[in-house]
Amino acid sequence: MFDKKTQRGFTLLEILIVIGIIGILAGIVIIAINPAKQLADSRNSQRSTDVNAIINATHQYAVDNNGALPATITNIPTDICATGSTNCAGMIDLAVLTENERYITSIPKDPISSTATNVGYQISKNINNRITVTASHAELEKVISVTR
Repeated sequence: MFDKKTQRGFTLLEILIVIGIIGILAGIVIIAINPAKQLADSRNSQRSTDVNAIINATHQYAVDNNGALPATITNIPTDICATGSTNCAGMIDLAVLTENERYITSIPKDPISSTATNVGYQISKNINNRITVTASHAELEKVISVTR
């Protein structure tokens, strides 16, 4: 009778093949998920929510004031000043909206591009007093703008 020793374990080739397959599958999953795009989409979603909050607060102010908009809004798209900022030079101050938290608690800030004084959003009105709020730093070539 022929006696053969049994070997236990994996050969080096088998281990390398398994590692290669796991690497390929991990690469495919990372490409499919694309975390950078997912994060950019979530920031754009936040920007869209913020733009709607600003325009809703402005609209509520106009309703309570017989159609009059905050006096600081101009016909030229201009950056909005942050709530509580004392240096709003060249920016639109919407403090009337946040006063006593009547229309909005504070002006929302862009998730990435806001500073201590600039919230990262722009506001303007046209000749018919229609308000446009824009997120000028939207990612993935998206345009986030609401007019009402």
